Amino acid sequence: QVHLVEFGGGLVEPGGSLRLSCAASGRIFSIEAMAWYRQAPGKQRELVAGITRSGSTNYADSVNGRFTISLDSAKNTVYLQMNSLKPDDTAVYYCNAGVITTTMSTMDAWGKGTLVTVAS
Repeated sequence: QVHLVEFGGGLVEPGGSLRLSCAASGRIFSIEAMAWYRQAPGKQRELVAGITRSGSTNYADSVNGRFTISLDSAKNTVYLQMNSLKPDDTAVYYCNAGVITTTMSTMDAWGKGTLVTVAS
């Protein structure tokens, strides 16, 4: 089993910043990639940012230049630094990891999500 736990959500005013973190634990041989998704009320889940083990990153157009994803491979932890937050960024943010387990199988793991609310 692989577990992902997100931290750092909360209420922030427009223009403010938050930093999300997600720690992976369990029967992990290696993490190939990690990502953040979000789902706003009444909308589909969407990719926010992703990062590979080699450090390659990609971002949704809506957050490019405002959000930064980073990975601490030694800690199996991914971060999402969110700056210049807008009300449209309000959503539940989910962590995702592509994992090779200790039994050499692949697994797509998800966290339970953390709520980010941007409001004055």
